[in-house]
Amino acid sequence: MFDAVRNNKRIVQVFLALITLPFAFFGVDSYMRDSGAGSDVAAIGELKITQQQFQQTLREQQERLRTQLGAQFDPKMLDNPEARMAILDDLINQRLLLVEAGKNRMFASDDAVRQTIAGVDAFKVDGKFSTERYEAALRAQGMTPQGFEAQLRQDLTLQQLAGAVGQSGLVSRSVSDRLLALQAEKREVAEYRLDLDSYLDKVKLADDAARKFYDENSKQFQTPEMAKAEYVVLSMDTIAAQLTVSEAEIKSAYDSRKDRFQQPEERRASHILIASEKLGKDKAKARAEELLAEVRKAPATFAELARKNSDDPGSAAKGGDLGFFGRGMMVKPFEDSAFSLKEGDISGVVESDFGYHIIKVTGIHAAKEKPLAEVKDEIEAELKKTAASRKFAEAAEAFSNMVYEQSDSLAPVADKFKLTVKQSDWLGRQANPANGVMANEKILAALFAGDSIQNKRNTEAVEIASNTLLAARVLDYKAAALQPFDSVKASIETMLKRQEAQALAAKEGAERLEALRKGEDKLNWGAVKTVSRLDSRTISPIAAQAVFRLETTKLPAYAGAELPGSGYALIKVGKVIPGDKMDDATRKGMVQQLGSLLAKEEIQTYLAALRARYKVEINKAALEDARER
Repeated sequence: MFDAVRNNKRIVQVFLALITLPFAFFGVDSYMRDSGAGSDVAAIGELKITQQQFQQTLREQQERLRTQLGAQFDPKMLDNPEARMAILDDLINQRLLLVEAGKNRMFASDDAVRQTIAGVDAFKVDGKFSTERYEAALRAQGMTPQGFEAQLRQDLTLQQLAGAVGQSGLVSRSVSDRLLALQAEKREVAEYRLDLDSYLDKVKLADDAARKFYDENSKQFQTPEMAKAEYVVLSMDTIAAQLTVSEAEIKSAYDSRKDRFQQPEERRASHILIASEKLGKDKAKARAEELLAEVRKAPATFAELARKNSDDPGSAAKGGDLGFFGRGMMVKPFEDSAFSLKEGDISGVVESDFGYHIIKVTGIHAAKEKPLAEVKDEIEAELKKTAASRKFAEAAEAFSNMVYEQSDSLAPVADKFKLTVKQSDWLGRQANPANGVMANEKILAALFAGDSIQNKRNTEAVEIASNTLLAARVLDYKAAALQPFDSVKASIETMLKRQEAQALAAKEGAERLEALRKGEDKLNWGAVKTVSRLDSRTISPIAAQAVFRLETTKLPAYAGAELPGSGYALIKVGKVIPGDKMDDATRKGMVQQLGSLLAKEEIQTYLAALRARYKVEINKAALEDARER
């Protein structure tokens, strides 16, 4: 509870990922740009989603997956029609909600934006919001405060609208009870598998089957064009690292900014809180006065009384101890009392929004000036940054001119600015976050331009992040090419045989299922397993879906499920068992999940209505082209 006292109000703890729906960030301006009809991947009325916007969202989603999966991440996870369409659907949904929010004049206030940013731990130093930390964190993401705040305002607006829609659905008690009973219900099942491999010998491919597939699906067998490059990066940080700052400059800066290096007074206190919401104000105050009388009689019992009586669970277990804090970290009545006492003193009953406190000051750190030795590195870094910011504009212009004027090599510009010429791995036209700084759309476009490939000239200097320029040069190039038929013939034949075997297994499975439903059960079933909707791990997910779609008024009941790539499963349900009664905590959690599912359903219905109203059109050819770029 006292966390609320410390922070003043509950704030969402997020950093650069502030919306519950899977929407990507985009500036408002980007929704209104039109890069030309025909090349856009989708249109919502007159609003367009361009290939560039789609590619940006794709890269951001790849980066999120890379962060989540680490070494298991594979960029090809999103290189399929289903994933691309899902990303595009999210972009369309976001724009629909933005348009609707605008029509309804819904927006996030300046105060809401400020409060959200102030609550992000990544922007705090010693528990307080730090403008310097905030700006540094955004720079690391290649963002400006203005851009981030515009994106945050947009996301809070979307949350406001989506939340209002999602909360419109209610789950009745009778419906929730029935749904929970179905979730807990158990079914005894047995399986009989028709394995794909056992049908391979029955498959006879036509002599020209592989060749025909190759000719009709040639795009599948093309190797994309690739380039290997060398590159140099000029950044303000690079320039700063090359600068030196004298001891005299550091001392002068320290003397002129001493007010910045004052460490304010801090107090350590313990407290006993009697919450007014628990007893009512009058009873809570009376109880606090009773405890104060006990404390005054025996001050040494303060910690024990706090453990037994305080309504602040965060500190009660520690005898009421709150640790050290500065001004501005506690609610005002608490702070005023704590900073007016001497070490060891105990306050009277102090009223705050949370109830009634008895406060004991247990330590004092007096205000003091941080010595030069403690802040020297900070001042040196600041001076270097200031000097580098002045020099960077001049250096950037010289860098850009030099890579253009001496376009046959990056060595001269590397020598002049003391940069390292680095080499990339093989690169494709499509940006891949695994390629680091070379995963930049502008750089790749320049690198794969005709002059860069044919004459191996330097690319122009491209700004890949704030105060960061990169120039590259092609070292080696492989043109897109169709793999020879002979090199892929065996893999095509294997694939076609497995497809045919899968079809044979499915055909026989359907025939056997029909016989089972007629009462002809002569199969050697596998071991009986018990499954429920809450736990069906002992059978495949596809088979589980078939099991729970079955009508079980008459048993045994039979179902079949095609298992792509592995054959067909026949399933026999022999018994239905009512589920165990859920404890209150489990039931509450399940009801919350049902509420969340209903909210998602409400939002999806709302989005479907918006799609019809605003005439959403998808350009599938442009979407495919966006993938290949």
